[in-house]
Amino acid sequence: MFSNMTIRLRLGLMMAGIGVLAVIVGVTGLVGMRHANTRLQDTYAVQLAGAVALADSDSNLLSFRIVLDRAAMVSGTPAGATGMDKTIERAKMFLDKSDAAWKRYRALPTSSEARKLADEADGLRGTFLRDGAEVLMRAVQAGDQATVTKTVMDVMPALYRPLGDKVAALNRVQLETAKSDYEAGQREHDSLSVLTTSLLLGGIVVGGLLTWALRRSITLPLTRAIEQAEHITQGDLTHTIHVSRADETGRLLLALQRMQESLQKMVGQVRSGSDSIASATQQIATGNADLSQRTEQQASSLEQTASSMEQLTSIVKQNADNARQASTLAGNASDIAVKGGEVVGRVVDTMAGINESSKKIADIIGVIEGIAFQTNILALNAAVEAARAGEQGRGFAVVAGEVRSLAQRSATAAKEIKELISDSVGRVENGTTLVAEAGSVIDDVVVAVKRVTDIMGEISSASDEQSAGIEQVNQAVTRMDEGTQQNAALVEQAAAAAMSLQEQADGLRQAVAAFRTHAGTQIEPARQVASAPRAAKPAAVKPVVRRAAAKAAPARKAPAAVQPTNEQPKPAAVEAAATEQQRVRPAAAKPAAQAPKLQTPKLVAAGGDDSDWETF
Repeated sequence: MFSNMTIRLRLGLMMAGIGVLAVIVGVTGLVGMRHANTRLQDTYAVQLAGAVALADSDSNLLSFRIVLDRAAMVSGTPAGATGMDKTIERAKMFLDKSDAAWKRYRALPTSSEARKLADEADGLRGTFLRDGAEVLMRAVQAGDQATVTKTVMDVMPALYRPLGDKVAALNRVQLETAKSDYEAGQREHDSLSVLTTSLLLGGIVVGGLLTWALRRSITLPLTRAIEQAEHITQGDLTHTIHVSRADETGRLLLALQRMQESLQKMVGQVRSGSDSIASATQQIATGNADLSQRTEQQASSLEQTASSMEQLTSIVKQNADNARQASTLAGNASDIAVKGGEVVGRVVDTMAGINESSKKIADIIGVIEGIAFQTNILALNAAVEAARAGEQGRGFAVVAGEVRSLAQRSATAAKEIKELISDSVGRVENGTTLVAEAGSVIDDVVVAVKRVTDIMGEISSASDEQSAGIEQVNQAVTRMDEGTQQNAALVEQAAAAAMSLQEQADGLRQAVAAFRTHAGTQIEPARQVASAPRAAKPAAVKPVVRRAAAKAAPARKAPAAVQPTNEQPKPAAVEAAATEQQRVRPAAAKPAAQAPKLQTPKLVAAGGDDSDWETF
């Protein structure tokens, strides 16, 4: 039944069944509670309310009779006459309350028997009020004592007795109806209790059966799966797994079946692979011997190449140092020429200042000459005025003559100084022109020296780049030499790994021998493959001892603008060394004796040609 259902679906169905039973029990309880509530509501709203209304109506009607009887007793007396109206009003009040309570009762839903009794009581009530109560009230108000006495003693009791009997009968009907409702409620409660108990017991029984069936449908296949897994753990692959289910446990058994089939195939493949490994290890040993010999030859050739590159590096470094010194000397000459040009410039500036000062002095002399000329004219005018004055101006004429003589001598001296200053200004101008020409020539010399300095800097930079390139080639050759020596160590490790691989192949055959296949026979261990003779250990290749190249101390570094950059193309030897580095991947900082870890070799088809082997 459950074999084709998933465990999730089975659990869902079981929970759904339990939920349905719970819903049924809950609905049954709710229905019973609703019925009980309905009966309680009917008892409170109908039966109890009817009984209360009947009691109120009867008690108020009785109070009405009592008030009327009291009024009848005091009728015709002086005391009764004064309070008769109030007594009648009070009686009417009790009658109104009785009528209101009776109407409340008549408005309630009742049984047919109660309605019949109520109709009869209604008629008797009307007769009692019409023929008894109203007649008595009119007689009391009129003071008719005879009518009052007759009504109170004969008419009122005769009319009220059947009405009281009907009201009592109605009370009995109310009680009987309430009792029947209570008994029906008890019977319904008992039935509901039995039904609920039956449903609970049935749910427990059904839930237990479903749980047992579900547990059995889950645990039995899991037990089979555990037993099969134990067989596989013990190496027994001969047991057949039958899958007849579509649930999770069925898929588990199907997965175990596929795993068993995969293990059977894997055991066969491992056996075949171990034979292939044993054969391949022998071929690896032979190939390692050839590779060791070729590696030793290559190491010797690289050692010679490294020695030649060291000599070439030393020569290139000497050329670079010489070019650097020449560049330094050219730079010093350029600095000296620049300083000379600056001195000439300062001389030109000084000559220009002297020229300006001479011009100013010439201007001042011109002013002095003008003053002497004006003084001479003034002295001449003074002499003319003295001559006009006669004897009185003779002394003034003498003074004017002396002043004129002094002005003439001052004019003569100023003229001579002006001529000397003019000659000096002309010579200063000629000197300034010559100094300017000398400064221009020195500037040309400075430009030429700078060009020579730049050219020497470029030569020094090219020499440094050439030296760096040779150094890179030398380092690449050195790394190739180290890589070759490490390859030799790798060859030795490969030979040892080949022997270890053969031993592991034998151990692998022994490990899979514990499995039994469908044929019913145990897989026999593979026969020991004749181990290949160990390859002769290659002669240890001594590491190359590099000779330190003589380094000439440079006099001055090359300018920073012409330093070699790292973006120069690498020589072909460097690229070849990089390729070899990618194949071998040795640690540059480690010595050649510390070979890197041996990577797993790739096995290729067996053959006698050396080209069938890939580099480790």
